[in-house]
Amino acid sequence: VQLVESGGGLAQPGGSLRLSCAASGFTFSMYAMGWYRQAPGKEREFVAAITWSGGSTAYADSVKGRFTISRDNAKNTLYLQMNSLKPEDTALYYCAKDNRAFRNVLGTTLREYDYWGQGTQVTVSS
Repeated sequence: VQLVESGGGLAQPGGSLRLSCAASGFTFSMYAMGWYRQAPGKEREFVAAITWSGGSTAYADSVKGRFTISRDNAKNTLYLQMNSLKPEDTALYYCAKDNRAFRNVLGTTLREYDYWGQGTQVTVSS
């Protein structure tokens, strides 16, 4: 299993970024996927998740209405569109694979994910 994030960088407050996660080594369309983030000195926290079909999503309250998770099963790619960015969104962002196939109740805890990417840095600053 390999998960490779990209798309991070420096953005101004109020700006946008789109993260991508290229997946390989497993049948992507069978698994829910999630995005997590970790800021310096803080624990890794849930950001968003999407079911294997893309039919259901879940978001942390802190990003609801600003971030959108999506997936393209034909391209084995997960996305996170981040709008109206705030300085507190600054963190290393990770994508993660669910540990169970065809889960329809989205997991928001770390133990429900078994593989992680290396992360992509998002910095929001003027």
